[in-house]
Amino acid sequence: MVVLTKDNITIYNSKGEKIEKEKSVITWDMESATKAGYPHFMLKEINEQPQAVSDTLLRRIDKNNNLILDDIRLDEDEIQKIKDIYVVACGTAYNAGLIGKYIIENLANLRVRVDIASEFRYNKQFINENTLVILVSQSGETADTLAAQKLAKTKGCRILSITNVVGSSVARNSDDVFYTLAGPEIAVASTKAYTTMLVAFYMIGVELAKLKQEINIDEYHNIVEKLKKLPQKVKETLFVEKKCIEIAEKIKNSKSAFYIGRGLDDSVGKEGALKLKEISYIYTESFAAGELKHGTIALIEKNTPVIAVVTQDKLLDKTMSNIQEVKARGAYTIIITDKHIEDINNYADDVIQIPEVYDIFSSILAVIPAQFIAYYTSIKKGNDVDKPRNLAKSVTVE
Repeated sequence: MVVLTKDNITIYNSKGEKIEKEKSVITWDMESATKAGYPHFMLKEINEQPQAVSDTLLRRIDKNNNLILDDIRLDEDEIQKIKDIYVVACGTAYNAGLIGKYIIENLANLRVRVDIASEFRYNKQFINENTLVILVSQSGETADTLAAQKLAKTKGCRILSITNVVGSSVARNSDDVFYTLAGPEIAVASTKAYTTMLVAFYMIGVELAKLKQEINIDEYHNIVEKLKKLPQKVKETLFVEKKCIEIAEKIKNSKSAFYIGRGLDDSVGKEGALKLKEISYIYTESFAAGELKHGTIALIEKNTPVIAVVTQDKLLDKTMSNIQEVKARGAYTIIITDKHIEDINNYADDVIQIPEVYDIFSSILAVIPAQFIAYYTSIKKGNDVDKPRNLAKSVTVE
């Protein structure tokens, strides 16, 4: 129970006893919760991503290029005890977890499994005191994620949460917390919360790699230097907006659309597909590009939009071959890439060029065109962008 007066706040427990609660400082102001001249919250939040990424990232890097993760109290001895990692989340947070899996496995050499929170309790789990469970939730109140947290605690797992809300339920019941500093996100379709979740995974992956001695100190500082460039690169990526408006006009009447990619790009495609389907109501799915020939290519018809994400050097040739397959069957092909690909116009009807960054960090840029395409397609269809039908911002029921 809380008693509010003009000058004071007093908190009591269920027994009527006065208790003291730890104070949490809210770092955003009321302006952050308004449209600030934008027609919709979603467009505002897309454009706030450079600042959100900067706040989440740069405040945690010191002058010597060391990461400062004060709320994560894992040291070298504790890291050695961890045998595997489970990432548990829903929706957009789950898609961020797929990126996190790749980052942690490739940098820290730790086995990572990503589970949908609503399935986690009902699957056979191999979790114990040597398992690190990473829970991801923008609101920190997602019912399925909280239920998964409760189960993990009974198994003795160490729990690290990634959330945007200080003092949320998931944060309060975790051993360690990484707060994304995205500020309030009002639109149902998540944008800046997603990109700051990626920042969280980037930083956690790099720090785990250092603690496990999978990278030496020079490599560590070199990667951190690459991280520091991301806010500016995100800002530069916003200039793709005009091209995305043109593409939205072309796909607005489509009955279905597809994202394809390989590796990290496949995970970006899953987030792009979620964005497009949830606000434009166009049936959209994402497939690993190599799986096209195992059934999905039967769905490709003349002018079916196929958006390919191409940012991974080692997978470029194979992905381009897959794009050629769908184009030969009449698809309208769009390529999102940071590469300068020879004869790209032979493969793509439209190309969205994004800035080039260190390969493992490319996802944070590649998703921005997908956000713009979803937003403007929805606008052109006359939909309510900020409040799509049947959806809620925080899912607090199972």
